[in-house]
Amino acid sequence: MSIPESDFQPDEGEGERPSKSALKREAHELQKLGQDLIELPDTRLAAIPMDEGLLTALRELKKTRSHEGRRRQLQYVGKLMRSADVEPLREAVAAFKLGHAQDAVKLHRAERWREELVADPEAVTRWMRAHPDSDVQRLRSLIRAAQKDAAAPPEQRHGRAWRELFQFIKPEIRDDE
Repeated sequence: MSIPESDFQPDEGEGERPSKSALKREAHELQKLGQDLIELPDTRLAAIPMDEGLLTALRELKKTRSHEGRRRQLQYVGKLMRSADVEPLREAVAAFKLGHAQDAVKLHRAERWREELVADPEAVTRWMRAHPDSDVQRLRSLIRAAQKDAAAPPEQRHGRAWRELFQFIKPEIRDDE
């Protein structure tokens, strides 16, 4: 004898389970997080609070080269992360990506300053106003050498002086510029 569908009432403790699609989406998100985690340097990875088994699985994933092996290992990492607290892992990945973006912005600023210093004589004054602790004599000699390089034929441009000027500018650039 079966119970009519209209008479069936779930127990109070039973809630609705997430759909199979929702579970798959969550598993794929965890695998994507695992993929992002293996892009972190080993020192950063070791500093994140996580289960030792998960750390070992992530290191194995980094070493695995075959496509199918990586896929299976990534699924295993996702499985381990289902029982782990993933919030610190997400924060670590986000902080790493933000750091890379900030470094890229800083390098672009240094490149812009280098272009400006070589092209515009007034740029040295602006540079010294913004960076009063800079060695102006060394800066001017680097600019002169870079200008000489810029005047050379196209296949010889951007030589040693161009790089040295960039290396001089790069540490002087601050995050607040």
